[in-house]
Amino acid sequence: MVSSTSLPRLGVKSDFLADLRHRLTYKLQEAQFDLLGLVIKEALSLKRQVSKDDLIRLLKVFQWAAKTKHHKEQLQQAIDLWRSDHPSLQLVLKLFNEVHPNYREKFIVNLAINATWRGELKRREFKRTEGMRPPFLAVISPTNRCNLKCTGCYSGLFPRNIPDPMSFEEWDHIIRDCKDMGIHFFTISGGEPFVRRDLLDMFERHNDCIFQVYTNSTKITDKHIERFTQLGNVAPAISVEGFEEHTDARRGKGVWAKIMDTMDRLKAAGCVFGFSATATRLNADVLASWEFVDLFIEKGCLFGWLFLMTPTGKDDDPRFMPTPRQRDRLRAHVMEIRRTRPIFVADFWNDGCLTDGCLAGGNIYFHVNFKGDVEPCVFIHFADNNIFQWHAQGGHLKDIVLRSPFFRALRERNRRDPNRLRPCPIIDHNEYLEEAVRLTNAYPTHAGAESIITTHKEAIRRWGEEYGRYAEIAWNSGEYDFFKNCSHLWMADEEDWNKAALLHQGGCQSFSTIHHTSGGCGSPGNGNGHHASNDGRSGLTTLLPLASILEGTEPPEGNGCGCSNNGRDNGRGNFIPLEMLRL
Repeated sequence: MVSSTSLPRLGVKSDFLADLRHRLTYKLQEAQFDLLGLVIKEALSLKRQVSKDDLIRLLKVFQWAAKTKHHKEQLQQAIDLWRSDHPSLQLVLKLFNEVHPNYREKFIVNLAINATWRGELKRREFKRTEGMRPPFLAVISPTNRCNLKCTGCYSGLFPRNIPDPMSFEEWDHIIRDCKDMGIHFFTISGGEPFVRRDLLDMFERHNDCIFQVYTNSTKITDKHIERFTQLGNVAPAISVEGFEEHTDARRGKGVWAKIMDTMDRLKAAGCVFGFSATATRLNADVLASWEFVDLFIEKGCLFGWLFLMTPTGKDDDPRFMPTPRQRDRLRAHVMEIRRTRPIFVADFWNDGCLTDGCLAGGNIYFHVNFKGDVEPCVFIHFADNNIFQWHAQGGHLKDIVLRSPFFRALRERNRRDPNRLRPCPIIDHNEYLEEAVRLTNAYPTHAGAESIITTHKEAIRRWGEEYGRYAEIAWNSGEYDFFKNCSHLWMADEEDWNKAALLHQGGCQSFSTIHHTSGGCGSPGNGNGHHASNDGRSGLTTLLPLASILEGTEPPEGNGCGCSNNGRDNGRGNFIPLEMLRL
């Protein structure tokens, strides 16, 4: 049911009828998401094995429920990809047919509905009332304790084996603040999170959220795994460094064998889990091999994360970083993985084009470390506010995330370079970080953190300039043309889209390998695409009733991607195409 506390307040100075209409619309949209969640839960309880046709029908249900045209269009692209047997279809079939039923339900409801759509309603409401849009996700490190001593650990210069300053109550308060901003997707880092005995209690308390947990996996017991399947909202991301040789060399002898055992137990229980790998000069070529990713697909990983070693913690020597050429090879390899393998792999640095540059500083995410310092990124160990102190004074996390001078300074700088393959203020444009720190007097969150903009800055900037030459070649290769013009709009509100900037793109399928007879929806008055209307309102009236979709009824012919022919909404189809994302 919809809680009245979740509704936006009536503005005292605004038009009463307009405000009333807004509140009722908001309430209706939340009620529709409640209905959609109920439909999904009932559907999943009725059928154990899901087919390709079932998945396409489910996407049509999502399309019916989506509240923005770009979400409807993205879902249509997913439908088209799955009809052509794109590898992402096999990935989702695994999610439905091979994982525990509790995971199926929680990942669909918590991630697709709560984090993405219901969260989007709240983020838009925040922008309407606060003037700024909150981020999509938060990273929280509830501990820095760890049972390993890995070479080059990014958090290795923080105090290690001390009592956790973040109490269960404080941690809960942070999550509640995040949910107020529409955040339902959390990454849990550390330290080793599973040294905290109350870890899963927190995930149970917030069972409407998804928690991705970065872990070395050596503390995960069978009891943990049993509870994972009961909760369904916990996705371990297990750290590896390549194969056994590189993993044990960095993490300790015998760690690789424990990782393999943990993955086998997770797969057998039907858990959703993935891998996390950090590229260094020594292992980057291994990570860019097909043998590496194919092994972890076989082990049962549904996702993977790739990072670059940055000199921000223990053993912070820039010479450990992968070479610029190795980074470029990883960039190209990840795109090939998405085209050809049934696993979702994300590259924290090389996927800046998908997020319009750096995610940090509250653009898309932020980090709260174990001491309560609110950092713009897990790899940027500077802050200008502490949430423990802020809460003690009656403050809210939103005031730091949205209005921190340090965060704002970084946000202002992180979009200066138009080449979105060079997004990072640490290693691509180290001068951005130094400027923001010095301008706002941000403090280092551990001893030695300042070396990234002092001792190491010349080496890092030379590295960044050399990689920039590779990035320019890739950026101008033609493969990223869409993002040169439209990537900054991917999270924008409907009213923020600039039609004129999109018209020349030629329609929503311009960069898809799936060809349509339509002219797309990139110019006024054209059509022949999918799910549009001629009534001049929003193109929503031709969407099928929910019952018809569930019965498998095919949609009627439309004239565009949910666009109208009145010239007002055209161009909205130029979202990030799913084929470009290579899901």
